[in-house]
Amino acid sequence: MSRRRVVVTGMGIVSPLGCAVDLFWTRLLNGESGIRRIQQMNPDEYDSKIAGEVTDFDVDAFISKRERRRMDPFTLFGIGAAKMAVTDSGLAFDQEDPDRVGVVIGSGIGGLQVLTQQARILMERGPSRFSPFMIPQMIVDIVAGYVSIEYGLRGPNFCITSACATGTHCLGESLRIIQSGDADVMIAGGTESSICELGIGGFSAMRALSTRNDDPQGASRPFDADRDGFVIAEGAGVLVLEEYERAKKRGARMYCELAGYGRTCDAHHITAPREDGSGGAKAMSLAVKDAGLNATDIDYLNAHGTSTPLNDKGETLATKAALGEEQARKIAINSTKSMIGHTLGAAGALESVVCALTLRDGIVHPTINYTTPDPDCDLDYVPHEARELHVRACLNNSLGFGGHNATLCFKKLD
Repeated sequence: MSRRRVVVTGMGIVSPLGCAVDLFWTRLLNGESGIRRIQQMNPDEYDSKIAGEVTDFDVDAFISKRERRRMDPFTLFGIGAAKMAVTDSGLAFDQEDPDRVGVVIGSGIGGLQVLTQQARILMERGPSRFSPFMIPQMIVDIVAGYVSIEYGLRGPNFCITSACATGTHCLGESLRIIQSGDADVMIAGGTESSICELGIGGFSAMRALSTRNDDPQGASRPFDADRDGFVIAEGAGVLVLEEYERAKKRGARMYCELAGYGRTCDAHHITAPREDGSGGAKAMSLAVKDAGLNATDIDYLNAHGTSTPLNDKGETLATKAALGEEQARKIAINSTKSMIGHTLGAAGALESVVCALTLRDGIVHPTINYTTPDPDCDLDYVPHEARELHVRACLNNSLGFGGHNATLCFKKLD
């Protein structure tokens, strides 16, 4: 029995470069940066004072005023992106079997802004003033719960939390659910909003964040020799995945096929990747094999590309190990994070949207701020300007704290 094929039929975006897929894509292709000095808190006392903040999300279009009082921003972003994706897909769930539609939307951290607010209330006003909604506001599974309630969906429903690999794992496991026949449609992705005192303070204490505060738009510089850390960001990406034959039957617009998935663990360090990139390389190889492809079929890689010294060097080595040195030098590689920063648990989902659009349009967005080549990062990172390229198949890497590696393989529909 052949394995069921899975296609992308809907996408939704909330990002520092806009809250509509077409707008987000246009700005990426133009090489625009969404990174600025932090506005939603006073960053003066923090080492890193810059972030990729969402500035134009029309929450009223998706969530009532009464409901949103009970939600952390990561929930608002996730619900908004999910509703955009469902609308984009053309699905009408009142005409679908609710037991055959599921939701897997995760977050790397969850309701950190609510936690910060409630901790302040505890210290200043005492435990009697806690919000009764604090726990459901914080917990990372709540977005998947809200989306299922909104549409009455009773299929597989959960979240995955695997740091920066969260969104990619959510999509990969949703792929498996459809392939196995446990559902026909999955709404999947990631969401994050951790730009607050605890988020900035915690990552700053780790010395993980860029401190190029006088040049926000030049601070995220993946693979560049002068990189000094990632730029924290917020947002959400949600995709509708659907079994190919049913999508074809209903006349759905199909962006591409999600064909392969690989996941591994470094088993090495709580934050640092293996120096040889072997864990990431294995995930990439598994994704290519799972898609029924060879390394020579891959034309493009949307890299994890965080702008941290260890990640970018390790991912370069991983790409060479997975695809072979010769093929690694042939493919186009970019980092979406160069323009929007690192959205943590949402990153893999946002970057999966980029993969789908790249396959659709045959154009690879640039990696901005790549000005000083690093001998350890010596592949083709598509610097400065977008490039037209016929892409048959591509990979999307996500490498999370804890050693979590996940890779998706998307390919153009035959």
